[in-house]
Amino acid sequence: MASTISKDVFSFFKNLEKNNNRDWFNAHKPEFKAIEVEVKQVYNAILENLNKHDDIDKLKIFRIYRDVRFSKNKLPYKTHFGGSFHRTKPRLRGGYYLHIQPNNESFIATGFWEPAKEDLMRIRKEFEMDASEIREILSDKNFNRVWGDAFVGDEVKSAPRGFNKDHEAIDLIKKKQYIFTKKYTDKEVLDPGFLDDVDLSFKAIRPFFNYMSDVLTTDLNGVSLID
Repeated sequence: MASTISKDVFSFFKNLEKNNNRDWFNAHKPEFKAIEVEVKQVYNAILENLNKHDDIDKLKIFRIYRDVRFSKNKLPYKTHFGGSFHRTKPRLRGGYYLHIQPNNESFIATGFWEPAKEDLMRIRKEFEMDASEIREILSDKNFNRVWGDAFVGDEVKSAPRGFNKDHEAIDLIKKKQYIFTKKYTDKEVLDPGFLDDVDLSFKAIRPFFNYMSDVLTTDLNGVSLID
């Protein structure tokens, strides 16, 4: 099983960026299939590493073909690989994502990208009631050395309906996504230690996942919703 990304992956995508059309892609499809096999092995190696310290029920590697039906961008192919790792529900919440793209655009991400309406409300209510635990997680030096000390993602401009815009935790409550990202240069992705760094970074998110899993599997009184 491949444990590194080769330069061929970046070379292919750089050429595809200049020739994003079906004729070119079809002529170079064998080349794509070869790097696809290699990259799938890398994603599976990450899955294997994750399952040593977490419980992942699904790996999804996204196809290279773009859905252009409702997009102004009609280019037919993505110029990156993307794959997500889903933790086993309902007990565990959150997920991991790896994005491989040339020109120093690679990154990993983790957290809650599109939380269900009910989950989003539950998270906001928790922060409204008591944000001390999540702030303690975000301020931990080991945590924010990897992931920073703040969420990224979309948020409402002022306050969600039903929440006080002057609440001391409004910076957390107004978020619509609770995501962390970490960027990588091409050199870092090609380094033999890349997979180890990804795994250590994913391990570092665990305090946040433990907290959020507890929040999302209990009501505001702390009573379990899944027993």
